[in-house]
Amino acid sequence: MSDYIVRATAKQAQIRAFAITSKELVETARQKHNTSPVVTAALGRLLSAGAMMGSMLKADTDILTLQLKGDGPMHGLTVTADAKARVKGYADVPDVLLPPNAKGKLDVGGAIGNGILSVIKDMGLKEPYCGQTVLQTGEIAEDLTYYFATSEQVPSSVGLGVLMNKDNTVRQAGGFIVQLMPFAEEETIEQLEQNLSRVSSVTAMLEEGKTPEGILEVLFEGMDLEIVDTMPASFYCNCSKERVEKAIISVGKKEITEMIREEKPIEVNCHFCNTAYTFTPQELKELLKKCTK
Repeated sequence: MSDYIVRATAKQAQIRAFAITSKELVETARQKHNTSPVVTAALGRLLSAGAMMGSMLKADTDILTLQLKGDGPMHGLTVTADAKARVKGYADVPDVLLPPNAKGKLDVGGAIGNGILSVIKDMGLKEPYCGQTVLQTGEIAEDLTYYFATSEQVPSSVGLGVLMNKDNTVRQAGGFIVQLMPFAEEETIEQLEQNLSRVSSVTAMLEEGKTPEGILEVLFEGMDLEIVDTMPASFYCNCSKERVEKAIISVGKKEITEMIREEKPIEVNCHFCNTAYTFTPQELKELLKKCTK
């Protein structure tokens, strides 16, 4: 198992926690979308969070979507995840280049700017659940911490990180989500806050060779950590030529007829994984026959 999530509890289940190592899935996203370093860092953080939040879903058919919309040059990010921690995502503008921020790090906050974080959970009900908060920093981890506290009323701490190599490939990626249960005692909260205050960055811990289990051991030192289970995490897109065919059919007879009239193949790209699907004029004629409108 290369990329994986660890789910755990501490202090007799007063705290629940998730930690992930996600280097391979973030590198897969970087390759598929040819993202610049700052966009890789932003998308990688959101993919890591998405995988962990996806693993919180109850049913296999539930789908989580995380969306950031900002006034920065990247414009936005979209990530979806399922209960098996399979994630996919894209940036609206994949090739943003910015100078480092004041700390000398990749300026994810500057690339995203001011805006809105939306968390949409489709659990097969009539309407999906949608929670929205204003972005606090655009650095993603702090924004999700704020989202959990305000929209879900769950005091949480989120840490996310992506470290790049000099050749712009992904060196390290991962994160954690720590959440207090409603019955958490004051003493537990104080001890957790002390532990969190001593924590270095996620990428520093990964660079030290720490696994997700190792990260949680640092976070919950002296707090009776119990590993509940582990599960693989991966970049996965369920697009296919058949699904794209249905999308083309849905645009209607008039548009498809115009495509055929140009007598050239058309190419349709999947937003999430950048796979290109080509349709010849003959294939478009076959799709036209299936149109009802």
